[in-house]
Amino acid sequence: MSEITKSPPAVRAKMAWFWPVFFALAAFVFLFGLTIPLVGPDEPRYAEVAREMFQRGDWITPTLGGFDWFEKPALLYWLEIVSYRLFGITEFAARLGAALCGLGTVWCLWIMTRLTTRYEEDPLARFANWTAMVAASTIGILAFSHGASFDIVVTFPITASLAGFFVFDSDHKELSRKQKTVGVASFYFFIGVALLAKGLIGLVFPFAIVAFYYLMRRQTPSRAFLVSLIWGIPLLLVVAATWYLPMYWQHGWEFIDEFIIQQHFQRFATNKYQHPQPFYFFFWVLPLMTIPWLPFFLWGIWKSVRDAVRSLRGSAEKVTSPANNTSLYPLLLFSLSWILVPLVFFSFSGSKLPGYILPAVPGAVLLTSIEVFRFVQKASIRRTLALTIAVGTLAVLIPAIVFIVPGFARKESVKELIAAADRHGYTDSPVAAFLTVSHNAEFYAAGRVIRDADGKQRRFVGAHELREYIDQHEGQPLVVLVPKDQVGQLTASDLLETQILDDNGELDVAVVQWK
Repeated sequence: MSEITKSPPAVRAKMAWFWPVFFALAAFVFLFGLTIPLVGPDEPRYAEVAREMFQRGDWITPTLGGFDWFEKPALLYWLEIVSYRLFGITEFAARLGAALCGLGTVWCLWIMTRLTTRYEEDPLARFANWTAMVAASTIGILAFSHGASFDIVVTFPITASLAGFFVFDSDHKELSRKQKTVGVASFYFFIGVALLAKGLIGLVFPFAIVAFYYLMRRQTPSRAFLVSLIWGIPLLLVVAATWYLPMYWQHGWEFIDEFIIQQHFQRFATNKYQHPQPFYFFFWVLPLMTIPWLPFFLWGIWKSVRDAVRSLRGSAEKVTSPANNTSLYPLLLFSLSWILVPLVFFSFSGSKLPGYILPAVPGAVLLTSIEVFRFVQKASIRRTLALTIAVGTLAVLIPAIVFIVPGFARKESVKELIAAADRHGYTDSPVAAFLTVSHNAEFYAAGRVIRDADGKQRRFVGAHELREYIDQHEGQPLVVLVPKDQVGQLTASDLLETQILDDNGELDVAVVQWK
């Protein structure tokens, strides 16, 4: 069995073109399918917040339906505003920033491993290429890159900051002083960006991961790193202040209470936002994020646990690359720290959603890549298998996005329902949610959704409430979104005349007016 570094010239020639073709395919897949209707409760709300900021020309204050919306920082909205300006207010524009952040995450992992591992002339021996290949075909990164999500938007700057630190901290002899300086500057700069992306975890995670990495190496931070804190912390604060400072000037304590106290501390410590899950929730969600590389990730975890036990017995062995004899042990420890800090942190949270753990996925990619790289050293058939898994994953996603995802999106979205009401001439009619709340309508029925006095979407619970609203507004007809199994409450009412216009399998859209 020939090692990768001894691969024949013909094989090397084939692989020389494989990498650019693969990464071109990956970029296409990341940007493909962004035009389907917005789904879930978050995508349409975030897209609508950005639209309202864009239409007002306001880069500071997020609003939803004209009411202050302080749940998240501004970075995703800024990306969407720029996209709206370039491409118009569309689903593609709402998602483009997230897709670019996904690609940016892959690129950062490539840069990180390219600069800190020996670069071989043989394309098969370039660990950075294999790392980027695993990252670009990992389902967690791919899935969240296709949604207008804060999770991938914060994952990118956290990855960029940690990649910068690892380059700075690396003892790789080919690294120049300039590269190390850029690395440590990137560490602080992108922490500031991460604060703009999702709040305090953008600050906590990078420093905690670095600290735990030093602890596992049984080392203290270098003098150069400690000195960098003197100018690095002011740098990250200046970056973050581009939004936090004007927000505080404009909104004062209201901003601190809603964004810091409620959205950070209460969300972490309580179940106020109704997302309870067991403690072990992320211990199975994170591995699933590594599909199709799950076996390699689990094997890497098992070996790490085994080596930790051996270390306690004084017999630990370093992990090395057989191809180039460059030690990957520091990278292994760094990946474990990158995984464990978010995993433990969010496991103690009172509120849990799958996307929370996404910042740990790049660490899982690094761990997985080490195992994939060692696996393909043994024989050409193994190399072919790994390449087939990566290409096959991307190839399968294309028909899935074309034929499967749109059907799912149709059931999740009210886009066609609102369009049906518009075709019937009700383009100016208010939109009411009957025995439901449709966050999807925030985007597709922008400016028309009926709200309570506190700005929350109003949930009508009886035909008499709809009639009262119509009476108060001089008989103006209402467009009503109603669950299919509850539509009988409207059609059987003596108070209203109801006309069913369309359905999406889950909801009916009706027009109700005076009888």
